Amino acid sequence: MRASRLLSILMTLQARGRVTAQSLADECAVSLRTIYRDIDALSAAGVPVHSERGAEGGYRLLDGYRTRLNGLSSQEAESLFLSGLPGPVQALGLGAVMAGAQTKLLAALPVELRSTAERMRSRFHLDAPAWFSDADQPAHLPLIARAVWEQRPLQIRYQSWKAEKFRRIEPLGVVLKSGAWYVVGRVDADVRIYRIARILELSLLDETFERPLTFDLAAYWQDSTRRLSEELYANEATLRLSPWGIQMLEAFTSPFARAAAKIGEPDPVDGWRTVTLPVGSTRQACAEFLRFGSEAEVLAPPELREKIAEVVAALHCRYV
Repeated sequence: MRASRLLSILMTLQARGRVTAQSLADECAVSLRTIYRDIDALSAAGVPVHSERGAEGGYRLLDGYRTRLNGLSSQEAESLFLSGLPGPVQALGLGAVMAGAQTKLLAALPVELRSTAERMRSRFHLDAPAWFSDADQPAHLPLIARAVWEQRPLQIRYQSWKAEKFRRIEPLGVVLKSGAWYVVGRVDADVRIYRIARILELSLLDETFERPLTFDLAAYWQDSTRRLSEELYANEATLRLSPWGIQMLEAFTSPFARAAAKIGEPDPVDGWRTVTLPVGSTRQACAEFLRFGSEAEVLAPPELREKIAEVVAALHCRYV
């Protein structure tokens, strides 16, 4: 999205000459702060953008400067077509728009670059969901994307884990995570995350809202996922794992837990290792470690060891 916006700003400056920051912000549907950052990015990339103060001021390109798509390198031309990976774009309702844009871009490229761009489009495919998982197909996604773009509030009926809720949200962005779509929205003074597939009904309100100038969707999402991992893995467990159990760590534990795991040296006799890693509740950790079968032994905390012994005894009674 930002690469497209930078190109749009550059083409606008080239076509019109002098343009104000407010005009660029209005046309790109972003804040003034975002335009200032984009202009800085263009300057850092070597584009001679000059700013002029006063009532007739604005931004303009150095006299005589022109950019051409045939100035793209082969790899740059190829990379542009990765932005058109069809699944998410189609889900957002922009499939036809993206296809049209790529056709125009392809026609504008020099002949020698067209074949490499076509190869890129035909040889790379995005499959967002994890293995053995289905991607969300939320019916409300295109309307939510429109609300984000037009800065219009939504009234939603949402199915949480506990009950149905009605919320008025100001949508600030949409995120695709492992095949699931989420909308990040402001509710009163708080910013919250809603899984779009759990939105039962919604309506687009006939009003607009001001997007916070300092809100950064990528930074907010990264911080939220980090805090969620810390909340879900607030406890710690110590266990012994066989050599095979060590190999199973990657399949049976989360990236967050693996990154924080402390793995001891192998026992010289049997090769087992002591591992300390973050876990969730006792019930959650019990279910997770039972997947290791006889390749693991929980040492601490005592309540987790007792819970696993209780479950194993119940299984023994059931199957013997």
